[in-house]
Amino acid sequence: MISEPKGMSNGRAVNGFLLDITGVLYNSIYKSDGVAIAKSAEAVDFLYQHSKVKFLSNAKGNSNRNVARRLQRLGINVREEDVITPAPVVAQYCRENKLRPHLFVRDDVLEYFDGIDTSSPNCVVMGEVEEGFSFDRINRAFRILIDMPKPLLITMGNGKFFQRVDGPCIDVGAFAAALKFSTNCEVLNIGKPSRFYFEQGMNALGMKPEEIVMVGDDLMSDVGGAQACGMRGIQVRTGKWRPDFEKMPVTPDLTADCLYDAVKLIADNGFRL
Repeated sequence: MISEPKGMSNGRAVNGFLLDITGVLYNSIYKSDGVAIAKSAEAVDFLYQHSKVKFLSNAKGNSNRNVARRLQRLGINVREEDVITPAPVVAQYCRENKLRPHLFVRDDVLEYFDGIDTSSPNCVVMGEVEEGFSFDRINRAFRILIDMPKPLLITMGNGKFFQRVDGPCIDVGAFAAALKFSTNCEVLNIGKPSRFYFEQGMNALGMKPEEIVMVGDDLMSDVGGAQACGMRGIQVRTGKWRPDFEKMPVTPDLTADCLYDAVKLIADNGFRL
């Protein structure tokens, strides 16, 4: 089922697509590659042939290279250079602002922080919520933050939860809220739905926001964040989507059962929405 907006035939041109990854292209399984969502591979191939596409994800635990390789193993032909994840963006932000981070991240993304001074930290970077997470690690982050004169916590995304095949899982935003509550730290989110992060996708496409649509499974982070930046937001009923999303204060420009359906509808309408 597709919820088609009124007047779609007179809509604006769609020149580029930003796609979320988890919950849009595939569903994650703990310590596994996961499972491709039906027809997502066909949708990606079609967009590569007929439009421009980048993949804007809050994936925290893997390098862009390994994100692309995982998708390729699932039969989804995503190019590494088209993947955007928070870790390299956070690392560049630390370099440009002379920050010395305490790294609460997974080993796979440490390569992005090579050469950055991590002695005497003046911020904490948090991006691990699964296999490397523990009370000791979050308590270590707490102790570092509470001793700072101006505590700063940088998070890779600010999600409430993410979806795995075995069920919903608490995400980094909840742990960031706990650290903010206990230390009064400033929290800087470098991930969706922040404008700064969406601008990485706009710049990668080389387009103005009004030319782009964002397709995601998270109504607030993907759809609402994109709309706040001037893009159009498409909600898919895969991944973390739940029926109660329809009661939330964000209205998608289009709602579709899956990525393939959304892409087909836009393409059949002359790439207008």
